[in-house]
Amino acid sequence: MSHLSVNINKIALLRNSRGSNLPDLVQAAKDIESFGAQGITIHPRPDQRHIRYDDVPLLRAVVTTEFNIEGKPDRAFLDLVLANPPHQCTLVPDSESQLTSDHGWDTVTQQSELREVVQELQKKGIRVSVFVDPLAKMVEGAKLAGADRVEFYTGPFAHDFKKDPFEAVRAYTDAAHVANIIDIGINAGHDLNLENLHFFKAHCPQLLEVSIGHALIADALYYGLENTVRMYLRQLA
Repeated sequence: MSHLSVNINKIALLRNSRGSNLPDLVQAAKDIESFGAQGITIHPRPDQRHIRYDDVPLLRAVVTTEFNIEGKPDRAFLDLVLANPPHQCTLVPDSESQLTSDHGWDTVTQQSELREVVQELQKKGIRVSVFVDPLAKMVEGAKLAGADRVEFYTGPFAHDFKKDPFEAVRAYTDAAHVANIIDIGINAGHDLNLENLHFFKAHCPQLLEVSIGHALIADALYYGLENTVRMYLRQLA
């Protein structure tokens, strides 16, 4: 069974919109775990528009499943992660102006840069995942950089899924085979939802974990948070 890590950024965004503690982010994380999710993901951005830096130690103190912090590894982010070591840190190449992640690392040309960061995090006992597009050379570059896992950027898959699901997933299946051969773990995330998740999981061999936030929180508006988490878990069974 692939694990579900729920990204709670959108819960923090809702809280921040009124300047209060409603909804309570820490309680939401605890509840999501109690509903069966195997992890909590956060993405603290420099503008702190959703997860704030001061949320991180509070969440680290209560999350009992896998705690995953993702973000661009600038010095401020790395200092935050090292001061509050999670189980996993996912490195993404976002610029400050990006609304959301929309591409993976170039693990060939940026390999040296990534290797330094990976080593720094691993010295603290943190598992490191690198956000990549589904290309063999990018998977291989992440391995050479010392990463423990890759996270496939699944935005293109989700975009093309309704047109031709088999063609949409083909590159991910091929990249997953490469990852399995060279022994690097596979995570995935971005625009996975109740419609496409089961299909993706079935065609991505040895998928260890998915990180899902926006779609899951949107579905929770209709189905309720507890029911929605369990619906996503069923898609991964």
